[in-house]
Amino acid sequence: MAGEIPDLNATVRAGTGKGAARQARRDGLVPGIVYGGGTDPLPINIPFNILFKKLKDGRFLSTLYNMKVDGHDDVRVICRNVQRDVVKDLPTHVDFMRLKRTTKINLFIPVEVTGEDDCPGIRKGGLLTMVRPEVELVVTAGDIPESITISVAGLDIGDTITISNVDLPAGSKPTIDRDFVIANISAPSALASASGDEEGDGEEGDAPEAEAAGDEGGEE
Repeated sequence: MAGEIPDLNATVRAGTGKGAARQARRDGLVPGIVYGGGTDPLPINIPFNILFKKLKDGRFLSTLYNMKVDGHDDVRVICRNVQRDVVKDLPTHVDFMRLKRTTKINLFIPVEVTGEDDCPGIRKGGLLTMVRPEVELVVTAGDIPESITISVAGLDIGDTITISNVDLPAGSKPTIDRDFVIANISAPSALASASGDEEGDGEEGDAPEAEAAGDEGGEE
């Protein structure tokens, strides 16, 4: 069930002092370090443009990467810290941690939907609303699911699907303890609007009767 892990290319950084880091930045690189996994720390450089794009894409701190460094074996890593310039808010240093296949990590896993053709609520015009298109799970680095699946078959308008309704992959569990909503079948906007108008008409219809009663009392 493991999903495709994106590659992240880096080069070995010569030197570990401030001078080497400043030189890397002048060359359009972001210095970093790869540590953990029972191996010595490895100083690296990552092209600024590549790192900046991945940061803009989001989920950088919770995405598992396959780090490729010339002269070294590929290794699974996850980012643990991104230092930024206090004025420009641009990345100046990045830390990665090596992961063993048995390491437990938190990752956001996409949610896939099935059973839409067999959903009475959707056939009536209801709308499938994804409250959480991704769910954060504690997973094992060596067995990361590509997605989790929910079925809306048999659901009517107003029904919901919560995390307790989902068969999670073995060894995975949600990071949130409570039974949270993943998706629901909501009423179509036209139906909701019509319902609101009916309620409003009823309230306005009571007003003339009250005014009439008041007028009659005044004449007496």
